[in-house]
Amino acid sequence: MLQEGAYGKWTVSSSDESTEENSDGEKPSTSSLLGAARGRTSGPQYPCSEARKAAHKRKASPLKFGDKSFTTDVPPAGKQRTGQEGLGWCLSSSDEEPEDQEKHAHRETLKEEKGDAPEEHPLNLRKDDELSENQKVEEYNEVLSEAQDTWDLLNGGNVFRFFLTKVRGIEQSYNSGALHIKDILSPLFGTLISSAQFNYCIDVGWLVRQYPQEFRKKPLLIVHGEKRESKAELLAQARPYENISFCQAKLDIAFGTHHTKMMLLLYEEGLRVVIHTSNLIAEDWHQKTQGIWLSPLYPRLPQGTSGSAGESETNFKSDLISYLTAYNSPTLKEWIDRIQEHDLSETRVYLLGSTPGRYQGADKEKWGHLRLRKLLKEHASSIPAQESWPVVGQFSSIGSVGADGSKWLCSEFQESLVAAGSSVTTLLKCDVPVYLVYPTVSNVRQSLEGYPAGGSLPYSIQTAQKQLWLHSYFHKWSAEVSGRSHAMPHIKTYMRPSHDFQKIAWFLVTSANLSKAAWGALEKNGTQLMIRSYELGVLFLPSAF
Repeated sequence: MLQEGAYGKWTVSSSDESTEENSDGEKPSTSSLLGAARGRTSGPQYPCSEARKAAHKRKASPLKFGDKSFTTDVPPAGKQRTGQEGLGWCLSSSDEEPEDQEKHAHRETLKEEKGDAPEEHPLNLRKDDELSENQKVEEYNEVLSEAQDTWDLLNGGNVFRFFLTKVRGIEQSYNSGALHIKDILSPLFGTLISSAQFNYCIDVGWLVRQYPQEFRKKPLLIVHGEKRESKAELLAQARPYENISFCQAKLDIAFGTHHTKMMLLLYEEGLRVVIHTSNLIAEDWHQKTQGIWLSPLYPRLPQGTSGSAGESETNFKSDLISYLTAYNSPTLKEWIDRIQEHDLSETRVYLLGSTPGRYQGADKEKWGHLRLRKLLKEHASSIPAQESWPVVGQFSSIGSVGADGSKWLCSEFQESLVAAGSSVTTLLKCDVPVYLVYPTVSNVRQSLEGYPAGGSLPYSIQTAQKQLWLHSYFHKWSAEVSGRSHAMPHIKTYMRPSHDFQKIAWFLVTSANLSKAAWGALEKNGTQLMIRSYELGVLFLPSAF
């Protein structure tokens, strides 16, 4: 079907197919057979979620109205399941709880056993490279021409050190003060010795090309959570690069993911930490709204200084070391030692992470939403006027949060979000408004990417139908001030603004979506916190600035 909008013409396939209609996913569709005949593949060449794979397939092989080469085996766009029409949720989520995922496990096993042609991926990579080479050259030249702007940006007194990513297709003025990954890895930021990239979805070839030519053979450690076939694919991608090594994050609790997005950059001049929300794939840095916290350049401590030196008032250094220690990996010991050797005292944000496990006692407050609760109680000011301020959560994926608000969202999670000061708030939690920002089908349809943007917004229809109560909290995506209303959000932010949005009690940018897997859920009558995934973010509090 041909659509025309503010951003030109594009074709869409039947993107709202039901799960039942898609359950034959392991059988090759007509379009995929045609694609194979033309020498292309239907999936991305890197491990990623089922939602992204589906979006990639539709982007690569859109169903064009009146295309005689398609047979009646392909469901026409008009025959969409009405039950899903009004919701339009994507059909996969890394944040689903076990009870939702187990139902799809058999289907996924079949897909894995049949092996959806990973051997074809290199072919797809070459094709993509040919098609987008001009665009890559154009992007790189654009980055080079803006080198001075980037340098000015770095030294321009952005006290919060919070940035958005550049978005192609919006007014250039809205990209002023924004960063691309090539800016972050630029020699202007430091003379690179080695780096570590922590992420969820990684295209190794693309990542290498984001480094300047002179840094592409420097040691690069990739920290990931892939297992089995996905791990083999990732390692295969890296075979041409002798400088790349891997660290596999342990995911001992079912359905957890390594969702953290962080860069550790060691320079001749010092060390830099970057905590952000983008996967290491081209589309995440192209036309999406993403967030970045960029640390100052941390200088080396003088020889012989104790490891406890160079700590910030926010305890960022020890918290970062604790987070890395939680991986229990000898590979990361080197990076822990490097962090010990640097002065992180200029850091003004608090680190807020999640690591998989079941935590009791004092450990319960080290991670997840209880960590946020602790930080807010200890460092956020308790002002009576702020007690009725709303809580805003904005995210790109939604997991199972229970049959009603009392199960998690409006109980333990909200209690953490409204914590402030040491005194117990007199206002009932239910009197604090909660606004949840999530893109609508219309937001996605009218976005710069069109429907394929939905591949990065997974919320399974099965989960959605079990928690219809949640949707009364939803508010559509809009970002007029930054010119990004049509750049779909993959950023995740949580905040406590005043009613008129002129003041803010705190602000958090993180990898954590709205899910118990990411934030943790209390067990054993509240004595234990269980977290499934790795997540990382930074908390901005007025007292630290």
